[in-house]
Amino acid sequence: MNVGVLGSGGREHALAWKLAQSARAKSVFVLPGNGGTSPNVAVCPTDAEAVAAACERLSLDLLVVGGEEPLAAGVVDRLATTSTLAFGPTAAAARVESSKLWAKRFMERHGIPCAEHAEVATTAEVEAAANRWGGRLVVKADGLAAGKGVVVCDSPARAQEAWHEMRRSRPADEPVFVEEPLDGWEVSVLCVTDGRAYAVLPPAQDHKAVYDGDRGPNTGGMGAFAPVPALGAEALGVVRRTILEPTLAGLRSEGIKYCGFLYLGLMVTDEGPKVLEYNARLGDPEAEAVLPLLRGDLLDAMHACCEGTWDGMGISAGDGFAVDVVLASGGYPGAFTAGREIVGLESVDPDVLVFHGATRRDGDRLLTSGGRVLHVVARADSLDEAIDRAYRNVDRIRFAGMHARRDIGRRL
Repeated sequence: MNVGVLGSGGREHALAWKLAQSARAKSVFVLPGNGGTSPNVAVCPTDAEAVAAACERLSLDLLVVGGEEPLAAGVVDRLATTSTLAFGPTAAAARVESSKLWAKRFMERHGIPCAEHAEVATTAEVEAAANRWGGRLVVKADGLAAGKGVVVCDSPARAQEAWHEMRRSRPADEPVFVEEPLDGWEVSVLCVTDGRAYAVLPPAQDHKAVYDGDRGPNTGGMGAFAPVPALGAEALGVVRRTILEPTLAGLRSEGIKYCGFLYLGLMVTDEGPKVLEYNARLGDPEAEAVLPLLRGDLLDAMHACCEGTWDGMGISAGDGFAVDVVLASGGYPGAFTAGREIVGLESVDPDVLVFHGATRRDGDRLLTSGGRVLHVVARADSLDEAIDRAYRNVDRIRFAGMHARRDIGRRL
């Protein structure tokens, strides 16, 4: 089977690595890929026509869509008229992520536990909402924002300021709404599904803030670990019964076919788990920690999902833990300098994985090309050993201005 992975980040590198393990994978292309993936095919991931043409040229049997922007752009819809199967939801189904407000209304229609929200049009309404919820407030942009469209505010004044800032920075016709703040701890539960059958992947925990101790601005993610010991089998059963299964049933009841990865971003509160957000794809950096733990043939499961023949079997969580530490460009998520030479990869332990997020080749040199440059992933029987092994190998890699959090996996 000729397979393609659409995207250029660490998530797509990890997907290509996992799919290549399948006995059914003849070739695994990455479109457009990065300095760590091969073979790469130059294409704009959000240009549905160009992607369809590339799939035809490569005779792809299956394309796995990695990121949210191609999903929202309708790449899956376009491939429905071709011979290439697409693993990923249609643009209509991807609204669970591409419109946070649509997703919020969907959750409320189907009784899925989540934070209360208010649709506000003035600063007075923002202030009233903050006062209603104890002076704190969460401000959210409706559309895609690369993980940065959420501001948690600790006062009505900060909420009003954040609402104004978001209104100025987002498209004029995009809603900005507010939510009740939830107290607890966060966890990501991801699954593979054809809309009916599903398999839950090892739960993961992301670290969004740029600095240790969850300080500083949010990023696309500075690292992750999986599984999460605090989310045991009983708690995961609650997530299945109260959130995952009602979500899939709700989509079916509204005539929305869903095939792909479904990501539940949860806050575990004293009242139980509640949804913070849905994603219509694997999280990044969660994917880099979760995929190395999977047992079974992921390609088989994806193909069966697309064919409508999957029974939810064939993939499961393996033993042990995985820790992903992101190596970022200095200054990220603000201004940073790209084009820095990366050295030291040859000294990484053979069983430690390095997924490339933002790299490019310049002859024999490997250079940085973005904010989140590399993902160093270590596996071990215990979480503590996986953390230690990850950081021992992080310290063997260098590029000018390199920044990494030093507390990935130690939050709980």
